[in-house]
Amino acid sequence: MFTFKSLAAASAIGLTLSALPVAAETKRVAIANFGEHPQLNAVVQGAQDAITAAGLDVEFSVDHVNFDATLLPQMLAKIEASSPDLVIGVTTPVAQNLLNYLGNSGTPILFGAVTDPVAAELVPSWEKGGNNITGVADALDIDATMQFINELFPNAKSVGVPYNPAEANDLATLEQVKLAAPKYGLAVQEVGVDNTNDIMARVTSLSARSDVLYGPGSNMIQPAIAAVASAANQAGVPVVNMDGGPVSEGMIPAGYTVSYHRIGELVGEMAIRVLAGEKPDDIAPRRPTRDDHVMVISKSGMAAVDAEIPASFAGCDCIVD
Repeated sequence: MFTFKSLAAASAIGLTLSALPVAAETKRVAIANFGEHPQLNAVVQGAQDAITAAGLDVEFSVDHVNFDATLLPQMLAKIEASSPDLVIGVTTPVAQNLLNYLGNSGTPILFGAVTDPVAAELVPSWEKGGNNITGVADALDIDATMQFINELFPNAKSVGVPYNPAEANDLATLEQVKLAAPKYGLAVQEVGVDNTNDIMARVTSLSARSDVLYGPGSNMIQPAIAAVASAANQAGVPVVNMDGGPVSEGMIPAGYTVSYHRIGELVGEMAIRVLAGEKPDDIAPRRPTRDDHVMVISKSGMAAVDAEIPASFAGCDCIVD
């Protein structure tokens, strides 16, 4: 029988429990990546590191589609079903699909490694976030990149750019190259690549019309950068890449790049603000500054295309074997 005594005891227990500190609710952050690649993985890791360093109780999930855009709806449906508190989309295709799929769901969206979020119609401008979305671009300073190419290869008269015509990132980068290159005496050559099986043939053709090639931050080009390097090396044409990893391996002569881990950290810093209650709409998108860029030059990569490192780079602390 339930007695007054048992009621009093139950009340006492209730009071005791109410006096205990309430544990912070675990937040769920879903990260949607396009595929496994050192740069993209660095964005993912940087975001996780920044959020974890803030001491937040966060449960992460990370998914990717191995660069197969046809699998994006399946991945996003899985993420939606997990009811995350925040979703981070890495690369332009993922961010665009996230916005289309979850833009009206109320779930905040952040992006990372998007070259031009304005051109990709993710945000209305560089001064304001979009409809429930904002993030951090990986837009390299293309003007500074062309200046670097001109200084490293002073006799070059043309720069070739392979790109994917179906990718907004690539089109934005190509337009920036066309604006910047002439300032440094470089004519722009280009070739569209919409299938990885065509890379060798297309890059070989481009190399015949170019003095140096530029490897953009393309989801088509970067995963196949070894094929780009092979075709260019056979033609004796140097490649300057937007990622320094292949340069450190001696695969490519030079690179001018930003830290993708830092891009991820900046995304993570935004995530902390959003999880604290700020709306993505009120957070302006960010892009790397000129000071965030680094250059790297490979002795073996330069030698492979019979190119010499100008004396002006002697004290740059940017030369690797």
